[in-house]
Amino acid sequence: MTKTPLTMGIALAVAASALAPAPSAAQNASVSEVIVYGTDPCPRSTDDEVVVCARKPETERYRIPERLRQGGSLQSRQAWAVRAKSFETVGATGINSCSAVGPAGHTGCLDQLIENAFAERREQAKSETTPR
Repeated sequence: MTKTPLTMGIALAVAASALAPAPSAAQNASVSEVIVYGTDPCPRSTDDEVVVCARKPETERYRIPERLRQGGSLQSRQAWAVRAKSFETVGATGINSCSAVGPAGHTGCLDQLIENAFAERREQAKSETTPR
């Protein structure tokens, strides 16, 4: 009895399918990615679900996520109300106005300079401290 190449190929295919491993239950399970903070326990995996935990420090628990934190210059981070405050004194003239128009207009220039210096120093101190 001679075997033809076709029957040998069919026999090999049947044998290979019988030896191929079946997918395990873990391959069919869903995967959950969880972020835990500090010493919080990571949830246990079950037969139906695989849990992958990423641990972050406790100081990050209530912070805005890094991808949503704003950076950039002071002008881009400053609130509109603070920027609009400068418009209140645009047309001011006279005493304590720091303008060349009107009587004693120059008297407000030193006050304005001092206030701007203190505001810059407060903003610089605020940006140098790390949030908790």
